[in-house]
Amino acid sequence: MLLNERITLEPDKRSGKPCVRGMRITVADVLSYLASGMSFEEILDDFPYLEKEDILACLSYAANKEKIELCA
Repeated sequence: MLLNERITLEPDKRSGKPCVRGMRITVADVLSYLASGMSFEEILDDFPYLEKEDILACLSYAANKEKIELCA
């Protein structure tokens, strides 16, 4: 999976925060849902335009960001 196919950065959308496939849902939104205890299935039910691969991309994006910050 290529993250740039799932996670987009657009300065005029959600203040340039990383979003899922150009939509208005951010990586942080998805991570917050997971952190609150929602399952993949619950998120996908609440947001039918999301795909399982989108959630996985959000997790991967966060993991990669953490690695970069640790190395800096």
